[in-house]
Amino acid sequence: MPRSRHGGRHELGQNFLTHRPTLDTISSLVTATDGPILELGAGDGALTRVLASSGRALTAIEIDEHRARRLSRAFPEVTVIADDALRRRLDAPVVVGNIPFHLTTPILRHLLTDPGWQHAVLVTQWEVARKRAGVGGRTMMTAQTAPWFDFALHGRVPNWGFDPRPSVDGGILAITRRASPLLPEAERRSYESFVRTMFTGRGHGLAGILRVSVGASAATARGACRRAEVAPDALPRELTPRQWTELWRALRECRRTRQERTR
Repeated sequence: MPRSRHGGRHELGQNFLTHRPTLDTISSLVTATDGPILELGAGDGALTRVLASSGRALTAIEIDEHRARRLSRAFPEVTVIADDALRRRLDAPVVVGNIPFHLTTPILRHLLTDPGWQHAVLVTQWEVARKRAGVGGRTMMTAQTAPWFDFALHGRVPNWGFDPRPSVDGGILAITRRASPLLPEAERRSYESFVRTMFTGRGHGLAGILRVSVGASAATARGACRRAEVAPDALPRELTPRQWTELWRALRECRRTRQERTR
């Protein structure tokens, strides 16, 4: 196959999915959803074939223009678009993709800031899938977005289940937009900034970070931890989405109370 104008398989990070159990798992997860499907990084079409068999409207995005043309011929019922997934609106209810491992973070950021979808099923690096789902501790990105999205891990993909074989295993990550968000969308930017400070700020444990980096008093820090039902010396990666939400609400209410007293 001719080389794409964007580069070869190495530059594009293409490791095509061949693991049948993973394809079956993705099919089951997608079957539980409704509406049109958008596939990111269709590659040679192994996942496209599974998704097309559902009979639902399917749009497949593939950056390699030669593979996109071949997919169009192989799947005339599928709308195939030669484009970069990072530049596309994710405007289908269901987003599915075997993501190039080196683009996992930018694609997730794109996904989590686009309002046009409801369910996503992605194959990512194993460690990324584990951390996003909160196995062994949550990442800053997961904590920042958890009030609006639910993350779940649905299995490990052995590295021999890709062609060519990457150096690490993959994981199946499902993301669902919460029907009832834990916080209003209007608070998202300030909440994300708060979580960033908690992960990157100075201080020992949650209470220490709240005092040193957020500027809370010792009493406020202890009260916020108590309301969130978390130990003052706990680490940010250990909190659940609801604990993060309660911590944020406690601080917000304390600030409002102080403001009212100074009026």
